[in-house]
Amino acid sequence: MTMMLNNLALAETGHPSADSRSPYPAASVVDAVKVYGATGNTVRALDGVSVDFERGRFTAIMGPSGSGKSTLMHCLAGLDDLTSGSAYIGDTHLGSLDDRRLTKLRRDRIGFVFQAFNLLPTLSAAENITLPLTLARRRPDQDWLDRIVEVTGLRERLDHRPSQLSGGQQQRVAAARALVSKPEIIFADEPTGNLDSRAGADLLAFMRRAVDQFGQTIVMVTHDAKAAAVTDRVVFLADGRVVDDLVEPTTRRVWARMG
Repeated sequence: MTMMLNNLALAETGHPSADSRSPYPAASVVDAVKVYGATGNTVRALDGVSVDFERGRFTAIMGPSGSGKSTLMHCLAGLDDLTSGSAYIGDTHLGSLDDRRLTKLRRDRIGFVFQAFNLLPTLSAAENITLPLTLARRRPDQDWLDRIVEVTGLRERLDHRPSQLSGGQQQRVAAARALVSKPEIIFADEPTGNLDSRAGADLLAFMRRAVDQFGQTIVMVTHDAKAAAVTDRVVFLADGRVVDDLVEPTTRRVWARMG
């Protein structure tokens, strides 16, 4: 992984994906409400949330269990529908899209990194990385793909299947897959949750550099104050509402706000 960070430091700078001059945030919700359950037995997971996520920044979403942080991310990413309110990727209103266009938006404009890796066991690391492009019937930008492979230190593991990789290597494959299509935004749901402390720190360092070197936009749900301290901003939720917003976080400041 040291090689990964050294290579990334040498990588060519510049934003490979969305136009950083866009006047719109990378993602946003306005008066977002999400209610689960039937009448008389409902849970209000989001209760009138309005928040923007700026381009080219690394933002964490934090809160206690049941605060609505994963629900917010899923609605922002078009993986779940709002009960009321609006969710946007750039200036695209997700509620205005039918299933086909929503699937295309997720495939072409969004990258995902999940706690469980979500790699296909029958595919090699290389095939898992390029899977979004394969599904879209697009050829990879070979220069960009080579850069991602070098940055993640996966060159010697491309022919290996997930079962032949460590947890940290599998998560790096997932991170490379999220980057390969040059998405406008990457959503990461507890990406270090299944990693040991060393592998988790390495992944966070990669994500931090992806923002700094590539101009990537990342929104990460986490419960870990140390992980949040790597980001530019932390949005705190409780009971389905935004209760605080911390810029330039440190571990101590995050713990203080959580307390």
